[in-house]
Amino acid sequence: MSKTKERPAYQDDIDAAVDVMRRGGVILYPTDTVWGIGCDATNAEAVARIYEIKRRADAKSMLVLVDSLAALESIIPEVPEVAYDMIELAIRPMTIIYDGARGVAPNLLAEDGSLGVRLCKEAFSAALARQMRTPIVSTSANISGEPTPLIFSAISQEIIDAVDYVVGYRQGDTKTAPPSQIIKLGSKGEVKIIRP
Repeated sequence: MSKTKERPAYQDDIDAAVDVMRRGGVILYPTDTVWGIGCDATNAEAVARIYEIKRRADAKSMLVLVDSLAALESIIPEVPEVAYDMIELAIRPMTIIYDGARGVAPNLLAEDGSLGVRLCKEAFSAALARQMRTPIVSTSANISGEPTPLIFSAISQEIIDAVDYVVGYRQGDTKTAPPSQIIKLGSKGEVKIIRP
């Protein structure tokens, strides 16, 4: 007798958020670190809207979330071998900046063509990326230069009003998560720690 898989409490939020992003919209959602502003990472217009919402120069690149190694490999054709070990052994969220990204909106990439990618292990973010089936932009939910809001109640009304969908899940959280480590990997495996 097979057990039917129970529908997660956050599934309605995921369905709605994915629908909005597939139509080119921008969402406000909880990530594995802080609350983030997100969109379909392949949609350059949606990415441009996030830069506008944050009042951020588009020379400053944003990172993307993926749910699997296969999703990572679809946008980073040459993942350095050391990255697999780092992802497997990471005990907290880790953003890795890779050279030679492809298949995402050009305005997401840094001037040198690199892109920060985080493989999510936290249930909501991973499920959102899995159902979306494209990488999801993730950038902190604040106006550029202002403090990063660690919980939903710290997000400014201006940001909330600017997005197309606000996820309800985890809005009541009072516990904060640490920011991700940021590590830059060169194509030959060089490692540079940007944020320990």
